[in-house]
Formats: sequence, structure tokens, C-alpha cells
Amino acid sequence: MNATPHTPHRILVLGAGYAGLAAATQLAARTRKDGGVEVTVVDAQERFTERMRLHMAATGQPLAELSVPELLEGTGARFVRGWVTAVDAGARTVRVDDTQELPYDSLVYALGGVPDVSAVPGAEEHAYTLGGAQDAEALADRLARLGTGTVAVVGTGLTGVEAAAEIAERYPALDVVLLGREQPGAAMNAKAGAHLRAALDRLGVRVRAGVEVAKVLPGEVMPAGGEGVPADAVLWTAGTRVSKLAAAAGLDVDARGRILTDPALRSVSHPEVYAVGDAAAVRQGYGVLHGTCQSGMPTGVHAALSILRVIRGKEPKPFRFGYYHTPVSLGRGDAVVQFTRPDDSPRRICLTGRTAVRYKETVTASPWPTYGRMKKMPASGAFWPRGGRFTRVRGAR
Repeated sequence: MNATPHTPHRILVLGAGYAGLAAATQLAARTRKDGGVEVTVVDAQERFTERMRLHMAATGQPLAELSVPELLEGTGARFVRGWVTAVDAGARTVRVDDTQELPYDSLVYALGGVPDVSAVPGAEEHAYTLGGAQDAEALADRLARLGTGTVAVVGTGLTGVEAAAEIAERYPALDVVLLGREQPGAAMNAKAGAHLRAALDRLGVRVRAGVEVAKVLPGEVMPAGGEGVPADAVLWTAGTRVSKLAAAAGLDVDARGRILTDPALRSVSHPEVYAVGDAAAVRQGYGVLHGTCQSGMPTGVHAALSILRVIRGKEPKPFRFGYYHTPVSLGRGDAVVQFTRPDDSPRRICLTGRTAVRYKETVTASPWPTYGRMKKMPASGAFWPRGGRFTRVRGAR
């Protein structure tokens, strides 16, 4: 390390989601015996948000109480609770709660994304979201008090499908309507897509595809040029947005506000800043990564490895990632897993039913053994779960 015990290299990780924690645990594990590096994680909440299970929390199903400080315990990383209110990329400082200023030598920007309710009038005021545990719990409280009525789920992507299926199964007296531009499962192969749609039909979910929602009113969803859909509760899952902090800091961002990165995941304008997860516009040969835990955690690991190579006076290696699968819950007793090519296009292979349920539950639980392995990581390599197996990540040294 080119830092000395008297001048430690200060690494700040902003955001303790899947990608941020992957970066933090990897960094701390590899430097815990070295006094030349300090790792600090900043997040507004101590509770870790299991985003992959928020559709379950939204129907009142209890999730594990996971604490970020406990997940970091034993790594040597420090946790600071607070909202990141500003990043000064020139001065290399971060303001927390407008009261505390944290300096950094390297920054991992992992603030992620939140549901985008700003583009459609009324969505922010009248729709629930799955942006975090508190949002999911607010919807769960509403559903528990409804008894009967209609729930409109806006967005036919995977989040919308999982939420609609979960609500319909948990509350069979409710009428669940799933609205969106595309047919649910449109990106899957014929077998997987047909299984997904049959499951929604079996659960009583009414699907309205080819719909562009123009407005959300109290008690009603208004499609563009169509008849309104009465709704006692509206769940918004149509799109996400990222924080404006990166753009305000002067970092180069794309049209969606995501930080533009070089092949090593460094900001193209400020190479001491590494962007991971939903906050990063990471380009691969097949296009820009879309935000999933599947791709987010590996970006966190690679950013950590890149930082450590630079500290050691080496050039970081390019990030390479290929998608492997798309697992989708269809209630507690059914699921579909679409295996994919590296560019996320569907393969012919898929799993359905109970086999898919077991597979998805294994995948959903995988971050915790992964973080545990990272805490004990030897300096010789990094490992990453792929298809149920741990494989070595290139560029570990």
C-alpha cells in the first residue's frame, strides 16, 4: 500500500445496499490487517433493505431483521448513519445530514435508485411504492385494512408481476389489476412466459397490457386515452430514478443521472470515484447494465478490487459481466426461472413450479453467505456465486 499508518487511504462507501455492502466487505476483508486503509460506510438506515423480498413485506410477511452494523461486524469497516446531502468532488468530501463532513481519497458511489413517481401526475401523492421497508410496510397496512376492493399494480415488469402475484395469493378477496405497456414475461422464452401468465390467471390477476398510465387520482388510475380503472390502492412499479447528487457534484452522468464509468468502474470525469449498482451507467459489449442485484453485487466487488490495485500502484482491470438468469416469484408456491445469455436474452432453458421456487429462494438468500465469505476473504482471490456455485472473480490481485 502506498499509504502509511500516519496517512491512511480513506475509502468512503455511500449506500449500504447490495452493491455498497459487497464493496465495503470486500475492501475491509482485504485490508483489515493493514493500518494503511480506512473503510467507512454511510447510509441513512441501519436496517438492511432486502429489496428482492419487498413484495413479501408489502403483504405483511415478516422479513429477517438485518442490521448493517452487524453485517459489517468483524470487518473493521466503520458505519456512519445519516443522509448524504452533498458530494464535493473537487474537495473530495461528503456532507452527511448537513452537519458532518467526511473526507475521502477514494469514493464508492452506491446510492442506488428509487421508484420514479415524478413522471406521472398524481403518482407521488396517491400511489404506494416498494422503495424501502417502510414503503412496503405502509402498503401492507393498507391491504390488511381493505378487506375487499381493487388493487391496481402499475408496471408489468418483474417487480410488478411479483407484487401482483403476492397480493392476489395473500388476499384472494381483493381484485388485483396489473397494468403496463408490455405483456408480463414478454422478455422470456415462450414456455417461461406462458407459465408466468398462466400463474397470474390462476391467482385471479387481471392483466391489462398495452396501457400507458397518464394520471393517478384518488381512487382511480387513468390510462392515456382510455377508461379509468377504479382502485382502492395503487402500487407504482413503473420505473426507477437515481439521486441528483452525482450530477450536482459535477460528475459526468447519462440522461438518467447515472454516473458514466470507464471499464474499471471509475467515473470518467473523476477517477477517484467508483460507481456501482443502479447509480452507475456501466457499459458492456452488449449495452448498459440494468439495475439488478445480480449485476449490482459484482460491480461492488470489482470496484473494491480496482481501488486496491490502484492503491498498490497497479492498473485496475476491466469489469466483465454476463447475465445468467431471471428468477421470478409467483406467490409462495410457484415461480419461474428464465436462464439467459450473457446479454440477458432468453435461453431455451427455464425452471417452473416448485423447482423454480427452491432455486429462487436459494438465490435470494445468497447475499448473506456471500458477505460472510467476504469477511473471511483471503488476499489471493474473490469468489462470486454463479448458478449456485462460487467462481473466482478475475482481477482479484
